[in-house]
Amino acid sequence: MINDETKRKLRELGLDDFVEVLNDQEKNDDYYTSLSFSDRLDLVVDDFYNRKNATRSKRLINSAKLRYPAADVTTIYYEGRELDRNQLLELSTCNYFKNNRNIIINGFTGSGKSFVACALGKAACKHLYRTRYFRMPELMEMLNLTGQTGGSISRAVTRLSNYNLLIVDEWLLDIPSETEQKYLLEIFEKRYDLWPTILCTQYKISEWHPRLGSGVFADAIMDRIVHNAVIVSSGKYNMREFLAKDNIC
Repeated sequence: MINDETKRKLRELGLDDFVEVLNDQEKNDDYYTSLSFSDRLDLVVDDFYNRKNATRSKRLINSAKLRYPAADVTTIYYEGRELDRNQLLELSTCNYFKNNRNIIINGFTGSGKSFVACALGKAACKHLYRTRYFRMPELMEMLNLTGQTGGSISRAVTRLSNYNLLIVDEWLLDIPSETEQKYLLEIFEKRYDLWPTILCTQYKISEWHPRLGSGVFADAIMDRIVHNAVIVSSGKYNMREFLAKDNIC
């Protein structure tokens, strides 16, 4: 806990927001006790940084089109679930951007994958990373319509590849056609080793290859996604059923 004299000095330096962040963390001390000093300091600095850039980050959150724009790592319900609180808190610092590591959120239907992805997407926006959320069926529909109406697929793929963080929800819910496999390969080829991607799926990685056509496109797509990925398990707990039953927000 930071003493009052230190806080006074911070305020004299014009770091009032930094002091407020420290106070907020102290009020929720039980939540952070499992973290090391350096991890807690990282989160304090992150929160301070976010407050200083609140207007820009709010604009990025709006343009990200998150399915759950109110989602936040600090409001995720953990009790009885397989979610690793420390892992998600670490991911919320966006350190995975340093190595452009993809994130694969895997779990049963209704286990809260989309909410977790949106919480991480919101954290990325707060760090001023341009983020965009898509459901895979909508993403494929958009690309197919672009091709059918004579639009530039290359331009559309470039736009998708340029997002600092791309979130693809319902990954492989539908089996992509050969044309759609080509679209996906182009997207991940352009993003590879440049920007991370978050994929939410109910399918294990071992089930991806056949759903991607079991051919060279499947090999190439997976090669650009899985080798550097962080795996987040959302488990089997049905959060939709839980929230409906207990009316928890």
